[in-house]
Amino acid sequence: MSFSAIICASQAASDSLGVLRANLHFAGNSLLEYQVRQAAEAGADQVMILVGAVTQSLSRAIDSLTADGISVSIVRDMVSLLREAPRDRDMLLVADGAIVPQRFYGAVAAQPGNVLLVTEDSATTARFERIDAGQRWAGLARVSPDVLFGTLDMIGDWDLELTLVRAVVQAGSQRIAVPAEDVMEARLALVGSQAEADLVSRALLAGKRAPAGEAGAERMLIAPLAARIAPEFLRSQVPAAQVRAGAIAVALIGIVATLLAWPMIALLLFLAAILLSLTVDRLVQLARRGGLEGWMGVMPHLIVLAGIALLGSEADRTMEGLYLAGLLAILMLGLRSGRFPGARKWAILTPGSALLILLVTTGGGYFHFGLTLAIACAILSLGLAVLGNESPES
Repeated sequence: MSFSAIICASQAASDSLGVLRANLHFAGNSLLEYQVRQAAEAGADQVMILVGAVTQSLSRAIDSLTADGISVSIVRDMVSLLREAPRDRDMLLVADGAIVPQRFYGAVAAQPGNVLLVTEDSATTARFERIDAGQRWAGLARVSPDVLFGTLDMIGDWDLELTLVRAVVQAGSQRIAVPAEDVMEARLALVGSQAEADLVSRALLAGKRAPAGEAGAERMLIAPLAARIAPEFLRSQVPAAQVRAGAIAVALIGIVATLLAWPMIALLLFLAAILLSLTVDRLVQLARRGGLEGWMGVMPHLIVLAGIALLGSEADRTMEGLYLAGLLAILMLGLRSGRFPGARKWAILTPGSALLILLVTTGGGYFHFGLTLAIACAILSLGLAVLGNESPES
């Protein structure tokens, strides 16, 4: 059964004068954008935002969401909500400032009728609304049309969010419990200030799994460093698109260093470009935005591969650099497209792995040997991937 969503966005932040909770910076965009994207990802075909006043920040968020194809509308009073809310589907209710793990959006969306997401009453959940002696509302509910419109008809000046929750409780709703560790580790939270939003975003970022396309040195060495610096970009509110552009720019500077016959500097710049690109992957993953994927997502790596090809030809006047770049491109694209499902991620030679080999051998004065070794590793890696390693991923 399809459903729509209401996101409450009228409460002020506790640490910023004149700023709403919904406009707090979170995961590379506003908290409201994050909530809307979560609801849309769970299956909501229409998202209504309940606000007291339309601000410039809110208008920018609406424009961004609409540009991504998400149906969003603003509701400022009960009359507008009665007019716009569909009467033939359930409504997903999201609390003002609530950060809820996506798996619970899916769990609530999968249950038709009245559903409440709840958490146990404890000192760590004191900010959530109490619904009975032992449980509190965890910021997400699914409301059936009869309960929704029955409540709207008599709500008057009462608080919509809490009144609907009370109505769902009285209607004998299903309850989905959130484990205590999600609250303890800040994956479930009711955000009221920018400091709290930063804390929760860092907690979510720390819990993200590595993207499926990562392997080799990127997965084992560079990705942990990217996970450490990604929170710094979140804290400074640098857009992921700018970081991706920075990664491309650093890789292009590495190309210039290659043409100037500065191999060590070029290799270090290429590694820095990969590090920035992996950092962006984590920021995009957290923000639930797919617009920065595709060719832009692999562009830094492709420029690095071009640099490896140039580096080999400039140093030895041979085609070995081109051979290595070609093998790495096959491995990288095959991995990203899921062509090597049974391959062991540590055994796949990636651009980062090849750069580390070249960096060590070039530092010792054995660049040509490094190229030969990297090509041999790439051939072995491709053979292991193609010839069918059927064991589970390790």
